Amino acid sequence: MDRTESLGKMAHRAANLCTATVEQAADLGIHVHSIGGAQVLDFAVGRPGTLKAGIRLAEICLSGLAEVALIPSLNHPLKLSQVSVQTDAPLIACIGSQYAGWPFSSGKYFAMCSGPARVNRGKEPILEHLGMKGRFAPAIGIFEANKLPGENEIVNFARECEVSTDQVTICVARTASLPGSLQIVARSVETTLHKLHELNFDLDCIQSAAGTAPLPPIGGDDLVSLGWTNDSILYGGVVTLWVDAADEEIERLKTDLPSSGSADFGEPFLSIFNRYGRDFYKIDKSLFSPAQVVLNNLRTGKVFVLGEPRWDILQRSFGC
Repeated sequence: MDRTESLGKMAHRAANLCTATVEQAADLGIHVHSIGGAQVLDFAVGRPGTLKAGIRLAEICLSGLAEVALIPSLNHPLKLSQVSVQTDAPLIACIGSQYAGWPFSSGKYFAMCSGPARVNRGKEPILEHLGMKGRFAPAIGIFEANKLPGENEIVNFARECEVSTDQVTICVARTASLPGSLQIVARSVETTLHKLHELNFDLDCIQSAAGTAPLPPIGGDDLVSLGWTNDSILYGGVVTLWVDAADEEIERLKTDLPSSGSADFGEPFLSIFNRYGRDFYKIDKSLFSPAQVVLNNLRTGKVFVLGEPRWDILQRSFGC
């Protein structure tokens, strides 16, 4: 299957999940709106939301190409449940769909946008580099935002995706909610792939992937939740990749791939964020990776374990 066909199937699967979500809206605790001709699914704006909705939102972010689960973890050092993700299509699921690479802005409205609609837009450097662009309808976007988009935002989104507004579905959840936090913590694999791309590792070598990260406490403050969800992956994320590569290619990743390879590693994310004047782009981008990455080389049978979780930093961050 060529990449264009894979991207088309990705968009189709995401659309099917959204259709099922509308049908199950009452059970999931989701509010369905029609705004500017588009379908807008309110997963958790102004309310805590539900775990079921969080799992569904994470699945839509991954275009149905990964399994997402919440695993009670009595043996976890902090007694926190783990958000588990596993996929046999990591490149398409995580980079083609899940990566929040579109900082959507329209007037005073802002949201970090993930989902397969990004491929319609196709303007992100990583998508351009990997040849991930195509026009697919409907265009499915996931907004991390604390309010719903208005008609102007819908029109601008549709224009960027080169579709009509009635071909748009947008899912929205604020960070400080169960769905918002869960779908962010479900990005343990995605952050690993993005980091590998920054390290010039061939992402096509990755055959399968699985990851876990603890679901942090949920509060009423989006900024605090931003810090906690980042810390979950930076200090508690554990990802396993099955790759087909030369051992030498994996060996060179030992220092730089886990989050501990960053000079900013070691403090709760909000402390780092505040130290840089709350300018996200001043933070060392090499920080954004799981605490531990395990690579199983299918070519040689060798296993590489890079980094380790830091529960002490998570405890400080969460106040557990």
